[in-house]
Amino acid sequence: MVFDHQEFLQNVGQGPGIYQMLNAEAELLYVGKAKNLKKRLSSYFRTSGLPIKTEAMMQKVADIQVTVTHTENEALILESNLIKQHKPRYNILLRDSKSYPFIHIDDSHEYPRLTFYRGDRSQPGKYYGPYPGVTAVRDTLALLQKVLPVRQCDDVFFSNRSRPCLQHQIKRCSAPCVGLISEEAYGKDIELAGLFLQGKDESLNRLLQKNMEKASADLKFEEAAGWRDRINAMRRVQSHQSITAGHSDIDIITIASLHGHICVEVTFIRGGRHSGSNGHYPKVPLDFTEGEILSAFLTQYYHRRQAPKEVVLGSEIENKKELQNWLSEQSERKVNVITSVRGHRRDWLSMAQLNVTERIKRRMAEKQSVRNRLQELSDVFQVDEVIKRIECFDISHTQGEQTVASCVVFTEKGVTKSDYRRYNITGITPGDDYAAMRQAISRRYKRVLKEEGKLPDVLLIDGGKGQLSSAAEVMNELQIKEVLLVGVAKGEGRKPGLETLFLQGQSVGIKLAANSASMHLVQQIRDEAHRFAIAGHRARRGKAQTQSVLQEIPGIGAKRRQALLKHFGGLQGIQQAGIKDLHKVPGINEDLAEKIYHYVRK
Repeated sequence: MVFDHQEFLQNVGQGPGIYQMLNAEAELLYVGKAKNLKKRLSSYFRTSGLPIKTEAMMQKVADIQVTVTHTENEALILESNLIKQHKPRYNILLRDSKSYPFIHIDDSHEYPRLTFYRGDRSQPGKYYGPYPGVTAVRDTLALLQKVLPVRQCDDVFFSNRSRPCLQHQIKRCSAPCVGLISEEAYGKDIELAGLFLQGKDESLNRLLQKNMEKASADLKFEEAAGWRDRINAMRRVQSHQSITAGHSDIDIITIASLHGHICVEVTFIRGGRHSGSNGHYPKVPLDFTEGEILSAFLTQYYHRRQAPKEVVLGSEIENKKELQNWLSEQSERKVNVITSVRGHRRDWLSMAQLNVTERIKRRMAEKQSVRNRLQELSDVFQVDEVIKRIECFDISHTQGEQTVASCVVFTEKGVTKSDYRRYNITGITPGDDYAAMRQAISRRYKRVLKEEGKLPDVLLIDGGKGQLSSAAEVMNELQIKEVLLVGVAKGEGRKPGLETLFLQGQSVGIKLAANSASMHLVQQIRDEAHRFAIAGHRARRGKAQTQSVLQEIPGIGAKRRQALLKHFGGLQGIQQAGIKDLHKVPGINEDLAEKIYHYVRK
């Protein structure tokens, strides 16, 4: 059925709204918004001047659905929601679902702690951020400890101290856990920490100076020396911060393209301090301008994030006013979207533009490096086509207990963590790695076949001929013939670079040069499988140990186990607790508390 655009356009109004383009199977191809729907939709049906990719999309359009809105701002919100929900093939898609971390001060506690936090900020207290990643948060917390000895330990650790910990000994904590600082004095440190995290360094310096002078005037020379040390520490911290200006919270968003690939970088300025940046690589199927890409990026990026008071863009956008109104509505405060800046903002923007350009160059270079390594490995294995997907299995256990198998995936894009899988191995003789490998591979590829998933070009097995034979048996049973099986046998002394590769059906192994790109690729994948298996095994072993100890105690059922673990944060907290502490847990009477106390200390 041919779409009659002339009849369709006659019935389209000239107000704002969104439109959805669908193919013959009613699949959503594209969602767009318009200030004037008739004018915007008419542009898709002009006789010439359409980009090639837009033409290709329009050939698939069998229906267009229109939703009229009262304002363009409403259209912007509706478009953003539909793109997030349906991920249409021809829209710019930001493949990013993570929430960014904050620093949280829980002021409900008498001695509040500073901590890393990621989530919906529903807990009481003050939040500072967001930061671009975990490393940025840790760096900030480490800097803060040098200036203000505020605790960062969790509440379970805090409540079970009988003497100061190492952090106090190295002057990174004032030890409120054992009463070495009053609640009032600690509260002042928390107030100063807030100034530091807001970037109000000048105010913090003045307060530190004032406290030092007051202590000195009161002849409290030891206290004055403590404030002096904090001032000196603050100056050392400031000397290491190469980019600090003003007190603003700003997101700077820049864009760069190279060989058809797009990178959008968000640079975080918090409290006038450069706090790092994050790169994003949106899927851009049509010939969009940089301004259009930034506009689409903003609506998706801030869909569930609060924007700072200023958002600085590296390129002009057409709907700046509408986006500004939408961001203000989303963030419940005034947000300014700026494209023309001066002073230190211009310096930040120039640096951000340089960084995003370098980031896209590095990404393209890394992709080329991955392709080169895959090509070299293809030559080693003498396969007709370049290898595009490698999967690798490894087994981890402790004396045969809590066995876990891992499967990691490597593609042209590098490690593909979304395809990683772990398997808890059961029903085998403890320590039988061959049986564990057979079970893991069988479970993996039975499901792949059932769901018509992707098979690898190469299946790497961490082990020699024995492990390879176990894998081959399973693949033969499943009638999978097109996958090349390769065993990676460790060399003498398990030294990296001395591995031997055994291909299925070949009795003589292959030794690659220790410095070859293909050997480095094999080592990288094998080490990643090993890491992933060990992490899974440790988690399973820790869970089993916790459960088994509590399960052995008479009178402790599932609900009481859960209450104990929740109250103390884990088995270690229970082991450190006294009888009176255990008695405070709901459902635990005094006799049961005494029984638990003695049992966990056996």
